[in-house]
Formats: sequence, C-alpha cells, structure tokens
Amino acid sequence: MGGRRLKIHTKFQPNKCGERSFVAHVDDRISQLPPDDILVDILSRLSLKEAARTSVLSSRWINLWKHTPSLDFDDKSVLRKVYNQDEVLKIERRKYVKWVNSVLRSHKSTVLKEFRIHFPLNTSGRKKITRWLEFALSRQVQKLELDIQNYHDPCKEYLFPDGFLIPSSCRDNNPCMLVDFKSLRSLSLKSVGVSDGDINFFLDNCPLLEQLIVHESEKVLHLEICGSSLKLKHLEIVLCSKLESLKVSVPGLTSLRVTSLDGLLIENVPMLVDVSVRCGDDCAPIRHLFDALSCCVSQLQTLSLVLDIVEGRRVLGELLELPQMPKLKKLEIEYIARGDESLTRLAALIRASPCLEEFVFQLNWYLHPRKDREVKATISSPHHHLKLFKFGGYYGSPSDVELLSYVLGNCVVLEKIIIGRHSIWLPELEESARKTAKQQLPPLIPRHIELVIL
Repeated sequence: MGGRRLKIHTKFQPNKCGERSFVAHVDDRISQLPPDDILVDILSRLSLKEAARTSVLSSRWINLWKHTPSLDFDDKSVLRKVYNQDEVLKIERRKYVKWVNSVLRSHKSTVLKEFRIHFPLNTSGRKKITRWLEFALSRQVQKLELDIQNYHDPCKEYLFPDGFLIPSSCRDNNPCMLVDFKSLRSLSLKSVGVSDGDINFFLDNCPLLEQLIVHESEKVLHLEICGSSLKLKHLEIVLCSKLESLKVSVPGLTSLRVTSLDGLLIENVPMLVDVSVRCGDDCAPIRHLFDALSCCVSQLQTLSLVLDIVEGRRVLGELLELPQMPKLKKLEIEYIARGDESLTRLAALIRASPCLEEFVFQLNWYLHPRKDREVKATISSPHHHLKLFKFGGYYGSPSDVELLSYVLGNCVVLEKIIIGRHSIWLPELEESARKTAKQQLPPLIPRHIELVIL
C-alpha cells in the first residue's frame, strides 16, 4: 500500500491505562500500536476470555484487558453443555462464580459501559450476586443485565436487594453508599424478583434510562409505566405470571414487548412503531389484542405475534376482522400449532398490511399430525409490496403448501423465499424437513424468485 508509515519514537511514553511504562523496541511491533485507550476500546469488543488472552502478547498488553469498560460474563458453549445436565451444571456453576470473582478482583476501570451476568445461578449464590451488582453500580454502569436463568428452581428467584433502592437525595448524603443509578441507560432483569415499587424506583432514579426489560418476576402485579418526562424507548414485561394489569403511557416509547393482554392499557404512545405480543392459551382472543393496540395500530411498522392456539378455528376465525395497518413493513408470526389447522387464515394479516415488505413465519408443532389430504385452492388478493418471505418449520404438509401457495400466488413483487429451521421441540424432524423442502419446493418456485433452504 502507498500510505505513509507511522514513525514510532523509542522514548518513554505515559500509559493512560497500563500500570508500567516501557521502551518501544523496533522488534516489538505488537507494542508499536495506537495509544492504550484505543487498544482498550478494541479489547472491549472482544469476549472477556479473548481479551484476557491478549495479556501474553507483550509487556504492554499484560494489564490492558483489565481496563475494558465492558464486562460481559457470557459463555454460550458452557450454557449449551449444562442444559438439562444437573451434575454438569453444579460443576460449571462453581467455575462461573470463580471466573466472575477473579475478573472483578483484577479489574481496574473506574467506569463501566456494560455489565452482564448470564448463567443459571441459584439462590445459594445470593450474596455473591449482590456483590457483583454493587461492583457494577459503584462504577456508573450504563448497561446492566442480570439473567440468572433459574429454570431448575423457579420458585426461588433472586430478589433485587432492597438496600440498593435508596432515593438519590438520601444517597447523596451518605458517602458510604456507593451504588449509583444516575448513569444507567439500559436495565435488564431476567429471573430476578422485582416488585411494582422496585420498577417505579428505577424509573424515578434513572433519569437516562432508555431500555427496561423485566422477565419472569412473580412480584410484578399491577404495573404502571407512565410519565411524559421518561426517556424510555424500549420496554419489555415478559412472562411475569402474576401480572394482573399493565398501563403504559410514555410519549417517547418506540418499542414494546409483552406476553399478557390481561389488564393491558396503552395510551399516549405517539412514537410506538414496534410491538411484540404473545397470545397464549390463557390470553384474550385476537380481537382483544387489536383492541388493546387500537391507539397505535395505524402507526406500527413492525408487529411480532406469538400465537399459541388450542381452539384454532374459534380464534383464527377472528383474524378475518382486522383493522388496517397502513405503515406496517415487517410482520413476524410464531405459530404453535396443535393440529392440522389451515395456515392460510393467517393471510388476513397480510391483507391488512398493504405496505408489508417482509413476512417472517415460524411454525412450531406441538404435535405433528401430517395428513395426506388434498391441497386447497387459495383465494386471490394481490399484494404489491411483499418482497421477502421467511418460512421456518416448513415440513411439506398440505397446510404448509397452502400458505406458500398463497404467498406465491398473490405477492406479485416477491423476490426471495427463505426456508428456515424446524421447531426446536422436534429436532429429529430437522433433517427430514430439509430433505422434503429440497425435493418439493424447487419445481414450485418461479425462476425469478430466489429460494434459500437453510
């Protein structure tokens, strides 16, 4: 390359983050890199374990990783290994706790952009988890996520420490209170016990909070997320089994995810464009869903639905009476089938979205009664904007073919079809489903439409 070479002076340079200075030798090219703060920023984009490994590169790198402002304690390979393996989980849990404690003891940054705990922990480690939270909150953390995935003992959820929930005015007068919520922009608590009052505390004492996520807390009962001064843009209240009512009134909110329609009231959300809702066996019918969304349905750009339907005919019949969604660009449906119900009824959602460009459909079978019946003819209702159709869980049953035929026959500008993975509940069908798709679909798809089978 013809660029100019960077000249490195071999004199002592002050390090912003490292603990020792050194002479930059000509042969030590790894050490002849940009200033330490830039290197730390690069290291923060690696996983923690990858960042720690860089300490062996040269003397300059020994302590750099300890200054990373992002502490993400996630190891997906271990999480896969412990799934449904109780004895392995016990061993790996001890390793995980030791790993976190070791990193925190050596960490040197006074501020944190991100602190994330992601592992199936139990309440025996309550004190350790609390110390981890105190560590993060004492360093002006901006993004805090605690996901302890207590699936093995869901009745014993970790409770967010009451001692941390002290108003800012009282905390300012107590120099011993190190936790600080003022810098928090994103808070995610999964499998953590927080009450309505706790959540209101966060809203009152986190003036910069833009993202609030609460999953699987049995202490949430009657929640109100309201206030014209709130900075909140993204809100998730998911799988809180005892939730009886939820009121949302936040002018700046752009994204909302909920899994219960019980007592749901949405108002004063002029910026809301992205909504995700689950309609399970214990939820109100589809009509109730759109009643709850009546104040914002005309402005939605993305809608994600999880339809877990037992009485398919009764609920699906209501899909024929839908309000128009003139701005909807992307529709995602996860459909949990219980029988051989016709999937083309879901096409009513496409017809209600005249500007739809992407349709993502994930079919999950609770049971898979593949019946050899004739494929029914689909209705004609041309759609002039849909370009991408993703179909996950395609197995070649008549109901699958009918939905695909509807899209092919009516979406006149369709450019691409992606056939995705089958239901994770029935992994033994994965290879069979892929084989069926490869044999059945190529003759059905016109040449101008790209077909991708994953």
